[in-house]
Amino acid sequence: MRLPLAFLLASAIAFPAQAAVHRYLGVTMAPSGNEVAAIEMGENNHSAIVVRSARDGRVVRRIDPCVTCSYSGLTYAPQGDGLAFLARDGGVTKLMLAHGDAVRPVATVEGLASTPRFSPDGKRVAMLITLGATKDVGATQAGARQVGEIGVANDEQRLAIVAIGEGAPAKAVPLSPRGRYIYEYDWTPDGSSLVVTSALGNGDANWWVATLDRVDAKTGAVTSIAKPTTQLNMPRVSPDGKTVAYIGGLMSDFGSIGGDVWTVPLSGGTPVNQTKGQPMTFTALTWTKGGLRAAMLRNEQMGAVALAPGQAPRPLFARPVGLSAGDGKIAWNAKGDMAASVVEDFTHAPALYAGPATDLRQITHDNDAQQPAVQARSVTWTNEGFTVQGWLLAPLTAKPDARAPMIVQVHGGPSAASTPRFIEKGLGSTFEDAGYYRFLPNPRGSYGQGEAFTAANKRDFGGGDLRDILAGIDAVEKIAPIDDARLGLTGCSYGGFMAMWANTRTNRFKAIVAGAGLSDWVSYYGTNGINTWMIPFFGKSVYDDYQAYEDVSAVYHVKTAHTPTFIYVGERDIEVPPTQSVEWWSALKSQNVQTSLVIYPDAGHCVPTQAPDVMKRQLAWFGKYLGQSPAN
Repeated sequence: MRLPLAFLLASAIAFPAQAAVHRYLGVTMAPSGNEVAAIEMGENNHSAIVVRSARDGRVVRRIDPCVTCSYSGLTYAPQGDGLAFLARDGGVTKLMLAHGDAVRPVATVEGLASTPRFSPDGKRVAMLITLGATKDVGATQAGARQVGEIGVANDEQRLAIVAIGEGAPAKAVPLSPRGRYIYEYDWTPDGSSLVVTSALGNGDANWWVATLDRVDAKTGAVTSIAKPTTQLNMPRVSPDGKTVAYIGGLMSDFGSIGGDVWTVPLSGGTPVNQTKGQPMTFTALTWTKGGLRAAMLRNEQMGAVALAPGQAPRPLFARPVGLSAGDGKIAWNAKGDMAASVVEDFTHAPALYAGPATDLRQITHDNDAQQPAVQARSVTWTNEGFTVQGWLLAPLTAKPDARAPMIVQVHGGPSAASTPRFIEKGLGSTFEDAGYYRFLPNPRGSYGQGEAFTAANKRDFGGGDLRDILAGIDAVEKIAPIDDARLGLTGCSYGGFMAMWANTRTNRFKAIVAGAGLSDWVSYYGTNGINTWMIPFFGKSVYDDYQAYEDVSAVYHVKTAHTPTFIYVGERDIEVPPTQSVEWWSALKSQNVQTSLVIYPDAGHCVPTQAPDVMKRQLAWFGKYLGQSPAN
């Protein structure tokens, strides 16, 4: 139920041509720490793999064997003498191996593939494959149409292992058994098995009940390690092969990672929370020869810490920025004393940073000429015993003495957070260019302050989190010239629910845009493709506790809704089916509330493929009911 902040920040209508932002994707670091590799995309919108010196960013070599392919899954061999990556061209994916300037295919997948990783001896590569896929992997992707007898066949992501030979490329064959969906994995140090997170049945629906398991590298046999009581991400095996660490917590989406760091013996046992009570959210995990390294979010700061059992996290660095790399937020060398990441914030375009873990420094300058499109500041306030953080974005032309309208943008999740990402002039600054301030709150239920804060909206959707947002607006109005009579509200997924629900709780907003929102939790439970996510938040299924689901359903309170609302959703949305938007549209019409609904054909969750049209319609809707700003 998430909406990446980049959805709106990368939206466009029609703007003059300007230099494209140079993008760095899939960043990985050589075991020695001397090199950094990334999938880079510049002016021509075609990606290539670029290997750079980690010291000064100098280009060592460029790898681009297929002009029609997209690349992913960059990973170094454990000895640092090669790179593996995936090249996808239509419905075929090839596992490629690069040694210096020599590049050759190692295996072919008739379908989808992801996450290649070398065995510890460098002689094999494992990867996740989906043969005969009916859709792209992930519940946020456009779903396969539900026709014929449903529920009898599912896409299956399975483990495959390919030996690195010198002959013709092999055809990848699944190793793990049918019926079990593999989400993530890590090799054991001896190469005899792989630790996985997996679930039986539909992969989109069952991640929330995934278990920690072990797969034999020869036979594919599966044995259980643990059945955690939380959702889990990023299993990592210790260098001595005795322990598995993972991030466990209350997570509402696969891939939107946040929680505490847990450990459990590889032989099996009860997981132990190693970071209980820490006032931060752990978002990525790597087990290096120098110990555990974790990326973390604490209020507005992203950074890294070193972890040791029984000890408090040792800070390595923290900055008010966004971080990204191929396998988490930060790429590490083998020793864990060198790191690399893509660093950006709202006003500074992405750049590669690398160096000692306590002193990362900028090594690329492709985007130095990019100019900021907005002004940005972190805002902190208190409400009902919680300290809450958010971001305020202002137009470059904002006048300190001119009161202006503001749009509140609520992130999806609810387990997620709005964090800094560079906003391109014209592309992402549409609201600000029109004279609007924009407020991105991280209310209770968000990441950034530890598990207790993330869990604070369990069985309280639209309660304390909405009050936090309203208190945040009060805080913003004390430091910026906001016209309280011209407030707008927007959000998608959980943010779309909040946009629908807020209409029944307050008349403070004068215009609302609800994307892929939930209006009726009762009907939603039985019609969405991921309903196991709700049990950790509600405690029981809808069939065991109808009242809890009815209490937070906007359709049961529509008679108190008065704010004009534009609604949009994707026709093939698995996470929040379009029927939820149709229900709310119909309910608002019954009360003579001004409303409009657009269902985008073939689109998935939060319709990223139709972002330009969504933004155009949002701007028109807010313009109609909030008016133009004197700053414009």
